[in-house]
Amino acid sequence: MYLALYRKWRPKRFADLISQPHITVTLQNEVRQNRIAHAYLFTGSRGTGKTSMSHIFAKAINCLHPIDGEPCLSCEICRGLEDGSILDVVEIDAASNSGVDNIRDLREAANFMPSRCRYRVYIIDEAHMLSTGAENALLKIMEEPPAHVVFILATTEVHKVLPTIRSRCQRFDFHRIRTEDMMARLLMIAREEGLSLTGDAAQLLARIADGGMRDALSLLDQCASFSQTIDLKTVSTAAGIAGRDDLFAVSEAITAKKPEDALKIIQELHDRSRDLERFCEELLDHYRNLMLMKTLDHPEDMVICLPEELERLGALAKRCPLSEILYCMTVLQDTLALLRRTAGKRVAMELCMIRLCTPSLSEDPTAILSRLDALEAALRAGAAVPVTASPPEPEGSPSFGKMTEWPEVLERIRKKDALLYALLSDSSAYLRGDTLLIDSPNHMLRQMIRQNGYSKTIREALAEQTGQTYRLALRGNKAEPKESELLQTILRQAKAAGVPDEPSAGTPTEER
Repeated sequence: MYLALYRKWRPKRFADLISQPHITVTLQNEVRQNRIAHAYLFTGSRGTGKTSMSHIFAKAINCLHPIDGEPCLSCEICRGLEDGSILDVVEIDAASNSGVDNIRDLREAANFMPSRCRYRVYIIDEAHMLSTGAENALLKIMEEPPAHVVFILATTEVHKVLPTIRSRCQRFDFHRIRTEDMMARLLMIAREEGLSLTGDAAQLLARIADGGMRDALSLLDQCASFSQTIDLKTVSTAAGIAGRDDLFAVSEAITAKKPEDALKIIQELHDRSRDLERFCEELLDHYRNLMLMKTLDHPEDMVICLPEELERLGALAKRCPLSEILYCMTVLQDTLALLRRTAGKRVAMELCMIRLCTPSLSEDPTAILSRLDALEAALRAGAAVPVTASPPEPEGSPSFGKMTEWPEVLERIRKKDALLYALLSDSSAYLRGDTLLIDSPNHMLRQMIRQNGYSKTIREALAEQTGQTYRLALRGNKAEPKESELLQTILRQAKAAGVPDEPSAGTPTEER
């Protein structure tokens, strides 16, 4: 029967474990000095060596002839523990033995002396899966354990382990395996297995495994079934990272704000029976790559893709503001959660495409930030922001008089805040007593004044110009807004970020 590579090459000595020297040195010293604690807690992500370390340590503390803290692997105890003929080391899967009765049985058996070993060792894998009753039962024996018993708890979610249990253990945190260490291990195993593995392919395998040796070996096994010669193409095909044209096509449609194109792609994927939940996961990872391309000086160390895709990702990242990328990631995470609990996956993905292509529909902070980035980009590009002539006085407010000094007030605002000046560029102002009515077709103005405290800046400019203090009121123009040069610039350059282009109408809203 064929033995999977991750089982065949499971570490048998401390020296075989990679990227965990802070743990192997400590445990070897404990074995060498005969300072064995009664309970250990191994925590870390999957594939980092927790279970392997547990078995190595169990052999080391029972070995008849340990060599510098390492198990000799040749004595009868080491051989018996390896082939399973000695039963003094017990591994319990807490995921399937999580009940209090299982731990009670363990407590009863722990009172008996080991049959052949020095220590009876209980390895409890996925310890966080124990029920509350089982944890309390385990805690009881861990408080006053027999001298011949050693507990080793392994978990990926240490925060779920009872604090009173954690406090009774020596805790060791396993790090993710470094890429260079994993590459060296993969190349060595490939040589021993008669496989031709290129350095680039080994690097890609290590990056895909994301610090988990077991995942890397499972993927190497899969590649070996495909071809004895394993290169970048073999790895990309086996890992499913080849053929990402659909991801780039969707992201291009989102960047161009073309929902019709995005919906057509979803239709094609649905017709091809593509798993839309899996596609959403891939699209989220695609935008993560764009985020890394946007923020890192050397993203190739963290972006998992083929080398030729880096240039394509870089070109797309240059056209996408970071705020838009973050907004897309937020929407995709929400959609992924929805896809996992709904049967209408196609509708959910179509709604997702509409939201991604039309940020103006969202009040999410990242969507608002995306719109603001577009406005700021227009200003940084040096777009002219002219002050246009005032429109006619709004209907329904005959007692308001035009404010002739409004252009001077706007000039003062320009020196204080260029973005606010741009938002007010098409506005007019009317006075009645101590109230200033600002009439603007820009819907963003009302939102920005409420959320960013721009009313204070406007009042300060008014006081500097007129020497008086005014209360502010806002009103949207019922008529179609004039397509001034600024508005045209914002519509053209910021429409991609979802800046609304429809004016609001209604009664004045007072800002106090």
